[in-house]
Amino acid sequence: MSTTDRLRYVYAVTRPFEGVLPEGAHGIGGEPPRLLRHGDLVAVVGAVPPEDFDEAPLRARLEDLDWLADTARAHDAVIAAISTVTCPLPLRLATVCRDDSGVRRLLEDGHDRFVRALERLDGRVEWGVKVYAEPQAAEEAEPEAPASGTTGRDYLRRRLHARRSRDGDWQRADALCRRLHAELSRYAEAGTVHRPQDARLSGAPGVNVLNAAYLVDRTRSERFVELVEAASEPGVRVELTGPWAPYSFAGIADEDAPAPGEAPAATADAPAPQEAGR
Repeated sequence: MSTTDRLRYVYAVTRPFEGVLPEGAHGIGGEPPRLLRHGDLVAVVGAVPPEDFDEAPLRARLEDLDWLADTARAHDAVIAAISTVTCPLPLRLATVCRDDSGVRRLLEDGHDRFVRALERLDGRVEWGVKVYAEPQAAEEAEPEAPASGTTGRDYLRRRLHARRSRDGDWQRADALCRRLHAELSRYAEAGTVHRPQDARLSGAPGVNVLNAAYLVDRTRSERFVELVEAASEPGVRVELTGPWAPYSFAGIADEDAPAPGEAPAATADAPAPQEAGR
């Protein structure tokens, strides 16, 4: 299939910059992305097959979790590569245009929003912070039924103690979340709280009680990391990920997007890449 028959997948928008994309940067289907400049903005694009990325097949593809995760990883790899040479505005997973003209219309129609977002993100990175409640196994288990020689009062006392221990773990986790979020927000330019992750999907031990992202100036990142690393307590685990390109703070670019079939060919309510592939 020739390039002219393929759709245009838009990974990110940037300002014009000197140099080229890093060698070895590969996107969806293993194809190196390219830069398409329009005025004072640049789109990072790749060619993708319509049988996967046109509107109807894309909606079906998004139900395939393996395909979705592979696509998200390829998307993220391009964003990571472009982040080494400039500050990108990552676009939502599966932002697709019909052709180069559609990409130019996307840049033109969203020009002011893209410029504002790039100004807000310049020199900043995203850090992810997750807090998990981890009741101790001995405290978490309900006492066994009273054995011979054990009074019912002793059994009820042990059961009440186990329940109070679990309640204490939840209270500590809740208090730590509130305190940590307030402290980190003072060091961040912005913060957002995502839906807690389901342990059945993430595979992480414990119960996720905080799933937050913070937009942090690079010059303040070292102190931010120190605060997170010092936050864990018994029964409460804190995890830090990043630094990432600021996916969670690029939502301004999604507002008032052209309808499918005009500039973008399909977006199909796709999740952000870090939701799908991390």
